Amino acid sequence: MSESLSDCTEPRAAVTEAGAEALVHGISFKTGPPRLLGVELEWLVHELRRPQLPVAPERLGAVHAALRTAPLTSLFTVEPGGQLELSSPPAASLAECVDTVSADLRTVRAVLREDGLRLVGIGHDPWQPPRRFLREPRYDAMEACLDRTGPAGRAMMCTSASVQVCLDAGYEEPGPLGLGRRWWLAHQLGAVLMAAFANSPMAGGRPIGWRSTRQLRWVEIGPGRAGGPDLDAEPREAWTRHVLDSPVMCVRGDGDGPWHVPDGLTFREWTRSGLPRPPTREDLDYHLTTLFPPVRPRGHLELRMLDAQPGEDGWIVPLAVTTALFDDPQAAETAYRAVKPLAERTRAGRAPTNRLWLDAARYGLADPELHEVAVACFVAALEALPRLGADRRITDAVASYLNRYVFRGRCPADDLLDRLCGADRRPYGKDITS
Repeated sequence: MSESLSDCTEPRAAVTEAGAEALVHGISFKTGPPRLLGVELEWLVHELRRPQLPVAPERLGAVHAALRTAPLTSLFTVEPGGQLELSSPPAASLAECVDTVSADLRTVRAVLREDGLRLVGIGHDPWQPPRRFLREPRYDAMEACLDRTGPAGRAMMCTSASVQVCLDAGYEEPGPLGLGRRWWLAHQLGAVLMAAFANSPMAGGRPIGWRSTRQLRWVEIGPGRAGGPDLDAEPREAWTRHVLDSPVMCVRGDGDGPWHVPDGLTFREWTRSGLPRPPTREDLDYHLTTLFPPVRPRGHLELRMLDAQPGEDGWIVPLAVTTALFDDPQAAETAYRAVKPLAERTRAGRAPTNRLWLDAARYGLADPELHEVAVACFVAALEALPRLGADRRITDAVASYLNRYVFRGRCPADDLLDRLCGADRRPYGKDITS
């Protein structure tokens, strides 16, 4: 579904400011009928019987090696803290995507069980502090860069996990499935989905006052690295400007030596100064991978705001609901009308630092407006799924989630808090992070 700049241009050629603008403008949104979808699943790895204990790096390395030889259809990768990620191939239907990833997950879980380990679906490790497993120059540079804004960057790298849904950019023309509408909807509906699937209320063994600690970490990293573009501008123009005016994380080096980590150098400034060396098209390609907005265009749209979900099949619900609300015209129109009243709460800033996104991360569906919109959107998604060819397994999972959580104004984070301290959760209505 995606195409990188280096896939279509000669690497190592110097790039000018105008050239960089043209490349980003041309590659970031590939329009046409929405036909393909995919999902990227990140998982924490815990001890099977004593999940509060850290997993030794040697054991993580052993299971990673075993999984690299396993018969997986999805792409298997390892995150800096040792989290596992499966990235599905582009699928022509929701059912195809679910079947492919489900089969891969059965294989992964079997490999981990042999070594007494398991996958855990939660957005932020509730017990372990950040510990970096991968020691590579790019992650050394990333850590050094993110440390400048505090400890949130290390938490993002090493103790977070997500469900990322990938959808086609949509038609060039206006309409419920048009690029402009889908881009706007992703940033408004994204906060609702994040609230509905919030699943990380703890850090350091205690609740911190937020339903999504993972989303809080993105806010703490800062808008230069994790913020979104201006939604009032045309998507290509807004994203191109955002990319060039965002700070460069690092200047890659050759060989095994450390990478240079500039302080505050934007890619636009780099093209103008040519220091410490002229940027190349390959550098621009890499720069795009170091920006972490809640919605990232990569030819398709990558929705990055969802916490990892509990249970073996919990990830199916956010994939199904999101796909239905974007790819079914009737459901997309319902979602658009439902979220429009929320737009007032986004005018004070861009995602994820505006009031809407902060309230979604803090309160989940306990926020009355988010609850009302979520109910309307989930009902519309459930009605749309048969039109998208979803089977009974998928529709039953969404219906169960709607009844267990959405109708009741709850999210998985509330289950975790209930298990920790029972029905009396009065402390969690206040901010205890400051």
